[in-house]
Amino acid sequence: MCSGSGNNSENCRVDSPQRHLAAMTMFLVILGILWGVSGALLKAKFKNGGSGAELWFACMVGPVGVWIRWFLARLNGRGLGRAGLFKWMPFGTLIANVSAACVMAALSTVKEAVNTKDCDTIVIGTQLGLLGCLSTVSTFAAEFNAMRESNHPWRAYVYAIITMCASFVLGILIYCVPVWATGYDTST
Repeated sequence: MCSGSGNNSENCRVDSPQRHLAAMTMFLVILGILWGVSGALLKAKFKNGGSGAELWFACMVGPVGVWIRWFLARLNGRGLGRAGLFKWMPFGTLIANVSAACVMAALSTVKEAVNTKDCDTIVIGTQLGLLGCLSTVSTFAAEFNAMRESNHPWRAYVYAIITMCASFVLGILIYCVPVWATGYDTST
């Protein structure tokens, strides 16, 4: 990939279709190897359950959360509709964080309803891996800070309130309504 001598960044550019294909192939092979190792270790740990299996399952599903977040990031700065209303609102990050909170609450409800070791391993691994990679506190904080330092600092607080309130209210409703309605024993 790098041509010439030395470690100059000019020599390591992916500036042609052939280099792009080589870089993509290399990273896909690395991803395949890592998924294979994670899968083998998950298989070895899954029957016993516990944190080891949860962590290896999280390693397996984490990249999917990153890809979803990357896709949603394309929505930032576009606004709503053809007119592009509210272009200042990073809708991609908002959707990623709120949807991660909602799915996390739904999985917690499933965990309460099913209440088996295998379900616990899958739910906790999904919450840690996929949803942990989908949600993004660092991007949220960076966007909040950038808005706060802009000419319209009030937008930062509107963004923070919408994100936190939507995540909290939807998460509570998604988790609590089924638990209250069916009377799951949450004390165990």
